[in-house]
Amino acid sequence: MSFTLHGIPVSRGIAIGRAYLIAPAALDVDHYLVEPTQIESEVERFRVAQGVVHQELDTLRADLAADAPSEMGAFINVHTMILNDQMLVQETIDLIRTRRYNVEWALTEQLERLSRHFDDIEDEYLRERKADIQQVVERVLKALAGANGSVLPNGQHGSCSEMIVVAHDIAPADMMQFKGQTFQGFVTDLGGRTSHTAIVARSLGIPAAVGVQQASALIRQDDLIIVDGDSGIVIVDPAPIVLEEYSYRQSEKALEQRKLQRLKFSPTQTLDGTRIELCANIELPDDAQQALEAGATGIGLFRTEFLFMNHKHHLPEEEEQFVAYKRAVELMNGMPVTIRTIDVGADKPLDALSGGDGYETAPNPALGLRAIRWSLSEPQMFLTQLRAILRASAFGSLKILVPMLAHAQEIDQTLDLIREAKRQLDDAGLSYDPNVRVGAMIEIPAAAIALPLFLKRLDFLSIGTNDLIQYTLAIDRADNSVAHLYDPLHPAVLHLIAFTLREAKRANVPVSVCGEMAGDPALTRLLLGMGLTEFSMHPSQLLVVKQEILRSNLKTLEKPTAEVLAACEPDEIQAALKRVTGV
Repeated sequence: MSFTLHGIPVSRGIAIGRAYLIAPAALDVDHYLVEPTQIESEVERFRVAQGVVHQELDTLRADLAADAPSEMGAFINVHTMILNDQMLVQETIDLIRTRRYNVEWALTEQLERLSRHFDDIEDEYLRERKADIQQVVERVLKALAGANGSVLPNGQHGSCSEMIVVAHDIAPADMMQFKGQTFQGFVTDLGGRTSHTAIVARSLGIPAAVGVQQASALIRQDDLIIVDGDSGIVIVDPAPIVLEEYSYRQSEKALEQRKLQRLKFSPTQTLDGTRIELCANIELPDDAQQALEAGATGIGLFRTEFLFMNHKHHLPEEEEQFVAYKRAVELMNGMPVTIRTIDVGADKPLDALSGGDGYETAPNPALGLRAIRWSLSEPQMFLTQLRAILRASAFGSLKILVPMLAHAQEIDQTLDLIREAKRQLDDAGLSYDPNVRVGAMIEIPAAAIALPLFLKRLDFLSIGTNDLIQYTLAIDRADNSVAHLYDPLHPAVLHLIAFTLREAKRANVPVSVCGEMAGDPALTRLLLGMGLTEFSMHPSQLLVVKQEILRSNLKTLEKPTAEVLAACEPDEIQAALKRVTGV
């Protein structure tokens, strides 16, 4: 039976494919589709791992001391029974054979199903046996990891070209695992328009909808679904006429994308001849290649926290960070690269610091120890990152961007630490650019209002509209229950952006916008009218924004932009915005 679900559009386009439900536990392991000819080999991998765990348990039982408590033997016997239980074994094999899941994916998927059953048991003792199943599955997964020679390298697995991932939620770090795959799209129950999951989904350049409540419960494995990334609609089991219509729209969009490619190498300037810089936001060093291919003239935001998220148990060392930053700089062939220091906390916790510093369990993480506040509380970690960034500056044009600054003492402490990092590199005889520029993210209302503090101390500014909107409107941007209140056109937000652009220009301090507003073509002319000349966005949005810039005349935008800023009522703002966009 066909039905439609409504969510929040976060990545434009149309995706048509089969649903693949991802259980939360499955995100911690590799997941891919095996070739039909390799299915029985995959089953054999499971059997071999099962045998390894059997041997481990038998060894444990044989090594028990004669005076060992009887519970120890009983514990091992329970685990042996679970290892042989058909609800675990046969169902896992069935998932391999019917869904073509690799062993690890199938095993964690079945674990998730069994766990839900145990959660519903009223008897506390029986309910707690879920932990035994988890421990047995972990043993099997470890055995699989120890005999992983037959697994193909990432990106060479069975085709995922028809896969649309459906999940309750996907953490930012988990989203990074999908970068090497060729999924058609994403659908999640939770999330907001500017949650970091949505941001990474956009960086993949594929259609996605978030905040589609109950999607993972209502959609079944292998359901044919359509994801309308323009409107946030998910159509399950579409009627033939609907499928035909969306297939046509999909073809039209592909044609539009091919036409946009013609703009890639043309100069980015308005009709009146004003040059505009179009830079890209990236999460990992190799994303710089995608930015180049999209026609970016630089990297306006390198989110370094994603390097840290790839480490489960420890933070990356200086050398590892240096190699990553250096690669991004070298890939850009002399074009500027702006590296933002680590911005963790709120919706971006680090596994390596779980329980270590308390911000993950803070009453309100978005207002707690995050971004520069956390970095200043961990000066040795911060110095390590600063040294790595500075060393990379010797290989090309590099700028340092600091997130979430609000106080004069935060700016001064940061600049002091940068000077200390330079001194340490001098002592070690390591090269760096002594004139590397340092800038601040303007993403807290206090920073925009107290702008002179920043203009006196720093070389450039970058407006982070995602957090600026969040903090101005007191809305958690990762909470889809208040997502409808997240409004980039709220008068307070627009006035803070316009004020920052105006005052920075007056002080002759360069300023860019690197938040999601920069990549929204519906807002391009408004930002141009406010005086923005440097945009930074996801590479997938560069050409569509460039198209708007090429069609714009700054002189004709002045009056309608002033009308938008003078309006307060939503309908007045929308009417004035139409005069800006000409739509």
